[in-house]
Amino acid sequence: MPPIPPRRRLRAGLAAAAAGLLASCATPPWQAPGPAESETRPSERPGRLKPMPVRPLDVQADCRFRDETGYTATAVLDISHADVKRFSATVDIPRRGNCRFDGPFTQTRRMPSVELRAKDGCTVNIWEQGNQVTVGFSDCARRCSRGTFDYVWPIIVDRTSGQCH
Repeated sequence: MPPIPPRRRLRAGLAAAAAGLLASCATPPWQAPGPAESETRPSERPGRLKPMPVRPLDVQADCRFRDETGYTATAVLDISHADVKRFSATVDIPRRGNCRFDGPFTQTRRMPSVELRAKDGCTVNIWEQGNQVTVGFSDCARRCSRGTFDYVWPIIVDRTSGQCH
């Protein structure tokens, strides 16, 4: 049998590789394809999160937590029917500094999440996630020791116990 020219070997190799790639994308014969995702309702899609109901936020907490690294946060929240009665928070980060998020804030949004804004641009967003309420901060570096704001995490409040984490 005469030797196969290099060009022909290259083409045969590329064709075999392409066939392998296409075969790896095919649905195995033992898996029957289900309905297209667009044909199912969102609540029937496996692994999909259901949207949170849009309702006025109610939460009360006066809590403090400290993690194993020494990161400490305190929060005072009193929100009734999405109306903020009291809010303040502090964060202490070891070897970095601290932040104080206490007034004056103006409430700029009630639904679907609560938003507080200060004249210096600091914005506090408060929203629910199941039994937890998240308090997030943006553009608040002026309320922190130099360079500390880059290390601030949101404060999570357990609505049922009133504890922070």
